[in-house]
Amino acid sequence: MLATFVADGFLRLPRAVPRHVADAARAALWTRLGVPADRAAWTEPVRWTADLTGEGPFGEICGSPALAAALDHICGEGTWVRPGALGNIPVRFPVSPPADDRGWHVDLNTPLPDGSWAVSRRPHTVLLLTLLSEVTRDDAPTRIRAGSHRDAAAVLGDGHLDAVEAGTLVDEVSRARPVRYATGEPGDMYLVHPLTVHAADEHRGSTPRFMAQTPVLLRDAGRVHRATSR
Repeated sequence: MLATFVADGFLRLPRAVPRHVADAARAALWTRLGVPADRAAWTEPVRWTADLTGEGPFGEICGSPALAAALDHICGEGTWVRPGALGNIPVRFPVSPPADDRGWHVDLNTPLPDGSWAVSRRPHTVLLLTLLSEVTRDDAPTRIRAGSHRDAAAVLGDGHLDAVEAGTLVDEVSRARPVRYATGEPGDMYLVHPLTVHAADEHRGSTPRFMAQTPVLLRDAGRVHRATSR
């Protein structure tokens, strides 16, 4: 498990929660969106919803034993904070033209004293992707440049960067890396190193894609960096 995460910068956790739990979470999010099931009514390529309470199926997802075991193994016991909720969730629809938000980037990963966040090579988060619908290559899977966390660590320097500055740097330096896709079934999870370069994709399928993107906070900011820079 750790060897895969170190080599590729991400790890898939199949069936991290039972499918019926993910299905229940998706049904709740559908209700919150208020979007008809009729494809003719879908006019926006991306709509945002959220789980901010961690109640019901969302709590079961956040408390997944498989997720906890993987985080303990990769980050170390006691070094990470259990998510209280899944947070903001983009829902991608098969609508043309696609959203103009598909650039290669790394997420903001370091809190600053003023309450804002920046990108640094000593991150305070690990990215958790939770599939709440079936995701094939056609269903706007997150694209991942395998091994790119090493490239990003080398180019980011010792300061703090904003998302645009960091995105330009990490995109350029990681272009030779092979691309993998976060596909799978409802209930699958992906743990992604905070410096792994990734991007959204165009939706070419027929049903909306539900995937939560949750930053898991770390108590030891250097632990993941040390584990993946060997």
